[in-house]
Amino acid sequence: MTSEEILTKLIPIIAIYLPEDVQVSAIEQESNLTGELNINSAHLVDVVLDVEDAFDIEFANEDMEALHTVKDAIEIIQKKIK
Repeated sequence: MTSEEILTKLIPIIAIYLPEDVQVSAIEQESNLTGELNINSAHLVDVVLDVEDAFDIEFANEDMEALHTVKDAIEIIQKKIK
């Protein structure tokens, strides 16, 4: 699965948890999930749970610690689905 395919599947998952003042169009690979996209830590856990379901993978604690940007999520997903 390419990073673009993963991103296409990730955007609707992340979009659910964006605060009202952040547009879906702001979601890019380099976007910081808690910084630029303003997703709070509780919702970040929800994003991870939804990603695990959507891609049939499981995030380890070290994956959670390494998750800062959308690109980080894509890289973690690519490693897990191989």
